[in-house]
Amino acid sequence: MRPVHSLFLVGFMGAGKTSVGRALSRRLSVPFEDLDDRIHLREGKTIEQIFRESGEAEFRRVEADALRELVAERGSSLRVVALGGGAFVQAGNAALIEKAEGHSVFLDAPVDELLRRCEGEKKERPLRQDAKQFRELYQKRRRSYMRATVRIETHGKDVETIAAEVACSLGLG
Repeated sequence: MRPVHSLFLVGFMGAGKTSVGRALSRRLSVPFEDLDDRIHLREGKTIEQIFRESGEAEFRRVEADALRELVAERGSSLRVVALGGGAFVQAGNAALIEKAEGHSVFLDAPVDELLRRCEGEKKERPLRQDAKQFRELYQKRRRSYMRATVRIETHGKDVETIAAEVACSLGLG
């Protein structure tokens, strides 16, 4: 496996990308960034506001711009990045990550567990409408997630255990 410069956590809503990303960055003593936070800072609006006011297509454009900006800032040290649930599904974003020699890690869990996790949150998720739509979107996106460098099953595991598995799977301890 090639050296790890940037590690991108990908997966569906509720997969734990942000939580695992924070735990992994602590474990490895490296910076962590959530792409959605970068978008919020750049745009001065929440993800939900962008979706509501401008639609998904505009959000995807803004998201791709933010990812290009983040990748261009690549330094010589490792960093952990959590992507939004739809970011890696966009072919241009996945290609950008690969071109930048980033490793992608798919945090996977059964769709019913992901739905339960999301229902237990107070966070608004623009693309979570109902259980049927949630399952359909998961099935549609899963094929793209499976293209990640590594797949980690998260079912029934705590955040620290998942972070340790991610680190070990990439030879980072």
